[in-house]
Amino acid sequence: MSLVLENVRREVAGQVHIRDVSLELARGSLNVLLGATLAGKTTLMRLMAGLDVPTSGRVLVEGRDVTGVPVKRRSVAMVYQQFINYPALSVYENIASPLRVAGLKRAEIDRRVKEAAKLLKLEPYLQRRPLELSGGQQQRTAIARALVKGADLVLLDEPLANLDYKLREELREELPRIFAESGAIFVYATTEPTEALLLGGNTATLLEGAVTQFGPTPLVYRRPQDLATAGVFSDPPLNTLRVTRIGPRIRLESGITAPATGVFATVPDGSYTMGVRAHHLGVDDTVFDSNGHGSAASGEGDNGFIRLNATVSVSEITGSESFVHMDVGNERLIALVPGVRRLEPGAYVDVLIDPRHLLLFDSEGRSAGRVLDAAA
Repeated sequence: MSLVLENVRREVAGQVHIRDVSLELARGSLNVLLGATLAGKTTLMRLMAGLDVPTSGRVLVEGRDVTGVPVKRRSVAMVYQQFINYPALSVYENIASPLRVAGLKRAEIDRRVKEAAKLLKLEPYLQRRPLELSGGQQQRTAIARALVKGADLVLLDEPLANLDYKLREELREELPRIFAESGAIFVYATTEPTEALLLGGNTATLLEGAVTQFGPTPLVYRRPQDLATAGVFSDPPLNTLRVTRIGPRIRLESGITAPATGVFATVPDGSYTMGVRAHHLGVDDTVFDSNGHGSAASGEGDNGFIRLNATVSVSEITGSESFVHMDVGNERLIALVPGVRRLEPGAYVDVLIDPRHLLLFDSEGRSAGRVLDAAA
């Protein structure tokens, strides 16, 4: 089965929820919808399923126009972030319920239920009721019920959002295997870039109801075609700085200059926006004396790095990593650095930027120059 959206648009009470989206999803593929809350992920999934009808555009399955065909006449299964199970039924009966509705024979139902239970590691719990399960096991039950139908299209709307960290990590690792073994088209909605990277497959980035880019997940992450896509695929938010290339050097709005190396060597003179993800910023608080006087000037650092003098606004320790919020002139930068970094507000630090890790965009927000593989 293939699923194609052709210029699909959805308007409600004069407001545009989905903006002329075109996508082609292949049989057996895993496709992630990545975007912030209210970006349009759930609305787009409802259009794919036939729960809603597009205002304009077409939905095609295997080349057949199914626009307006209700969900009950399509081969679709859907899993939500809430645990939607029947509390009075056992896990076995929960999984079997759509097969009984379809009128399958007892032996076929038993075979499918046991296959799904084995796939999702639910075999020891088949006679338990949902309330006797952990949150992760309840969500596994809901996923098993969706898979057992043998639907051609399986939609998962932030299915791990309500689980604790350990359970999310456990299921994230298993889901790609489960998807690969089913052969259906999977569409998985998430707000988390990290989750998209862990799942792999293809990713469509959504912003205000529009798909900004669609392709293999690592490619969309490493080579965003515009600033909007880079922003969607960055958490914490993408750091951006305005910069001008003039001959062999670049100049930031703060007046700092540095050599035009890395991606800057691939673009002509002009004004650009450079983006750098938080984990690609280095923070060095060892180059300053007790009076806050730097031992190195802003501009060119060691190994061709761009060095910026900054002032700490706040640091947040998350366990094995720390978020450091800093001001460089009128610009705010966020760095994600390993270890515990207890930096006091007002402390002076150096920010080190490797030009190989930069994303560069022109004045229209489009990708500029050759994006290097090091920007991962």
